[in-house]
Amino acid sequence: MPFYFILLLRLVAISKKALTEPIYGHYQNSIAEEIKSRLRSGNACCHSVQNPLSSRLLSINLKIKIYRTIILPLVLYGSETWSLTLREERWLRVFENKVLRRIFGPSRDEVTGDWRRLHNEELNDLYLSPNIVRVIKSRRMRWAGHVARMGSVKGLGGETGGKETTEET
Repeated sequence: MPFYFILLLRLVAISKKALTEPIYGHYQNSIAEEIKSRLRSGNACCHSVQNPLSSRLLSINLKIKIYRTIILPLVLYGSETWSLTLREERWLRVFENKVLRRIFGPSRDEVTGDWRRLHNEELNDLYLSPNIVRVIKSRRMRWAGHVARMGSVKGLGGETGGKETTEET
C-alpha cells in the first residue's frame, strides 16, 4: 500500500475523532473555548503528520493539499458561527503560520548562508491561498446568505420558505 494512502487513512481517523469530540466543562458555549479546542485538534493532527510535512520526499503541492483537505477543515469545522476577536484571529494566524513553516521549511539567507525561519510575509507570498481568517470571514458571509435566503422555517409560521407556486388556468 502506498505511503500517502496510509497517511491519509491515519489522518481521516484523527479528523473523525476530533470532529465528534464534544466540548465539556464550564465554557461549553464559549467561542474562545471552541476555537482553542479546534486548534488543539489541529495541532494533534499536525503532530501526527509532522514527518511527512517536513519531508523533502513529498512535493510542496502535496503537503499543501494535505493541509487544505485534512488539517484546515478540522480546524474550521463550525467556523461560520464564530465571531472572532483580534486575539482569536491572532491565534488562528499563528497556527496557520506554524503549519506553513513546517511545510515550506527553512530558507537559506543569501548574504550569510545561514538557515533561518521564513518570515510571515514570505509565507504569505509562498502560500497563494487566502489566510485562515479570510477563509472564516468568507464562510461566514456565505452562511449568512444561506440563512437570509432560507426565509421562515416550516412549523413556525406555517410557511415553507420555498418558492411559491401559482397555478395558471
